[in-house]
Amino acid sequence: MGPRKCEVCNEALSKYKCPSCLVPYCSLVCFKKHKEIPCAKPVSSEEKPRISGLPLMSQVTGDLSPVPESLVERPLTAEQPGDVLQKLQLEAIASSSEIRDALKDGNLQKLIYNIDGSPDAENELDKAMGVEVFRTFTEKILSAASASSQL
Repeated sequence: MGPRKCEVCNEALSKYKCPSCLVPYCSLVCFKKHKEIPCAKPVSSEEKPRISGLPLMSQVTGDLSPVPESLVERPLTAEQPGDVLQKLQLEAIASSSEIRDALKDGNLQKLIYNIDGSPDAENELDKAMGVEVFRTFTEKILSAASASSQL
C-alpha cells in the first residue's frame, strides 16, 4: 500500500500517521491543525493479538504496536513532591531488564490492566498486592527507583 493523500490539507502525500487515530498527514503544520480537535484510535474489527482477552504489552515484548491507553480518565496528582519519581528513577525502571522480563508474565499483565482500567484503581491495587507476582514486581520497581536516587 503506497502513500496516501494527507487527510488534513488534502493536497500533499502523507508521510506520517496520527499516533492516536491513524489519520495520515504530511507535515507538522497539518499535524498541529489536526490536533486542534481531540481524536481517538478507531475501533477495528480486526483486533491485534490478545493474551487471555487482553491487549499485548507490546513495548515490553518488543512488538512495536502501541499499548492501549487507560480506559479510565483520572487526574494525575501527588500529595507531596517527594511522591513523584525523578527522571533518573524513571529511566532506571524503564531500562531494567529484570522489570521488563517480569512484565512478560500474562498474569501480571492482567493485574496491571485491571488496575489501569478500573474506576476504583486504589481498591484494585490493594487486591493486586495480595498476589505474589505483583508484590514481587513492585519490589523490583522500588528497588530500581531507590538505587537510582542514591547515585
